[in-house]
Amino acid sequence: MMDAEILARLQFAFTVSFHIIFPSFSIGLASYLAVLNALWLRTRKDVYLALFNHWKKIFAVAFGMGVVSGIVMSYQFGTNWSVFSDRAGPVIGPLMAYEVLTAFFLEAGFLGIMLFGRKRVGDGLHMFATAMVAVGTLISATWILSVNSWMQTPAGFSISESGQFLPEDWWAIIFNPSFLYRLPHMVMAAYLTTALVVGAASAWHLLRDGAAEASRKSFAMAMGMLICAAPVQIYLGDAHGLNTLEYQPVKVMAMEGHFDSHPEGAPLILFGWPDQTAKTVHWSVEIPKLSSLILTHSLNGPLKGLDTVPDEDEPPVFIVFWSFRIMVALGFAMLGLGVWALVARLRGRLYDAPLLHRAAVAMGPAGFIAVLAGWITTEVGRQPWTVYGYLRTSESLSPLAAEAVAASLIAFILVYFFIFGAGTFYLLRMMGIGPDVRMEVLNDGPIRAAGIAPGPAQDPGEREE
Repeated sequence: MMDAEILARLQFAFTVSFHIIFPSFSIGLASYLAVLNALWLRTRKDVYLALFNHWKKIFAVAFGMGVVSGIVMSYQFGTNWSVFSDRAGPVIGPLMAYEVLTAFFLEAGFLGIMLFGRKRVGDGLHMFATAMVAVGTLISATWILSVNSWMQTPAGFSISESGQFLPEDWWAIIFNPSFLYRLPHMVMAAYLTTALVVGAASAWHLLRDGAAEASRKSFAMAMGMLICAAPVQIYLGDAHGLNTLEYQPVKVMAMEGHFDSHPEGAPLILFGWPDQTAKTVHWSVEIPKLSSLILTHSLNGPLKGLDTVPDEDEPPVFIVFWSFRIMVALGFAMLGLGVWALVARLRGRLYDAPLLHRAAVAMGPAGFIAVLAGWITTEVGRQPWTVYGYLRTSESLSPLAAEAVAASLIAFILVYFFIFGAGTFYLLRMMGIGPDVRMEVLNDGPIRAAGIAPGPAQDPGEREE
C-alpha cells in the first residue's frame, strides 16, 4: 500500500486538478463577457447582447463550481499538510487572506449585478459591475500565483529557531523572482482556454447551421483571440523557461530529460522514454544542440544534467518530461489552429470550412489539458520540496495514518465525479443549446436597438432569467 505522503499528494493533485479547470475558464470568460457587453453598448447590435446573456449563464455555473472546489481544496492545508501550514503560514496565510478580501469580495459583490441587474442599475453601472468581475478574477489569479511563485522561488523571509518562515520584506515575497513570469503565462493560458471553448461551441453550431449570426460572430472572435494570444503565450513560455533555468535548474533538467551534463551543447530530446533508475532516455529522438540554443541562446552553451544532483533531490523525471511535452505540443497546436482560421478568414471561408470547424471542436478541451499539463510540470518538477530548497514535502505532512488519507481520497473521488460530473454535463448542455438572438434579447428586457417596446408586467421582457 502507498504511504501517507504519496496518498496526500495524490489527494491534493486530484482536488487541485478539478479546481484549476474552473478558474482557467472563468478568468478568460469574465473578460470575454466584459468585451461583449462593451461592444453591445457601443454598437447596440443584438448579437452581442445575445452572446453576453448566453455566456453569462455558463460563467455563473463555472464560477460557482470553482468556488466550491477551491474551498474544499484549501481545507487540505490544515488536514493533510498541517506542518507546512504551521511553518509557512506567516507568509502564505496573509497572501491567501488578501485574495479573499480583494478579489473574492470584489467578484461576489458585483456578480449579482452583472447577472441580474441591467434593468435595475442602468447600462453604465452594469458595465462597471461586469468589468469589476473581470478585474476580480485577474486579482484572484495575481494573489494565488504570488503564493505559488513564492513556494517555487522563495524570497523576502527569515527562518525562526522553531523553523517558521517569517516575512521580512513583503514586496520581495509578493514580487518574488518567478512571479512576473508565472502570472502572465497563467492569465494567457486562461484566455486561450476560453477562446478554445467558445470556438468549439461556436464551430459545433456552425456545423449544424452555418448561417447562425451569433455563432459566426463568436467563432470569429474566438479564432481572432487564438491567433493573437498563442504566439504571445509561446514567447511567455520561453521567458518563463529561462527564469526556471536560473532559479530551478533541476526542474529544467527533468523537463529536458538531461540525465547527463553537456559542456558543449545539449540536444533537444523530442521524444523518448526516461528511465530514472538507469539514468537515461531510451529510444530518444534528438536534435543536436537545439536545447542549448533555446535555453542559452548559443549552440555550444553548456547545460548541467541530473548527474550533478543527489538522487534524493531529483523530481520524478518521467512525469515532468512528458507533461512538459504535452503542454508545448498543445501550445503549437493552438497556434496552428489560429493560423488555419486566419487563412480561412482572408479567403472569405471562415464560416464555410467544415474541416476547420471540426478541428475547432476537437481542440475544445485542449486548453484545459494544457493547463493541467503545465501545472503538473510546475508542481511535480518542484519535488521533493514544498518550499523550494527549504522545506521538503516529506517534512510538510500531517501525522496521519495512510488508511485515513486513503479513505478521504476515495470519498473525494466519488463525490467529485458525481457533483462536478453533473455540473460539467450541465455546462456542456448549455453550450450545446447555443444562443438564440431573439430569445436572449427578449429575456434581457426592452432593447432599444431591436425596437421592442416595454410591455405590461406580464411581458417576457419583465421576467428575470
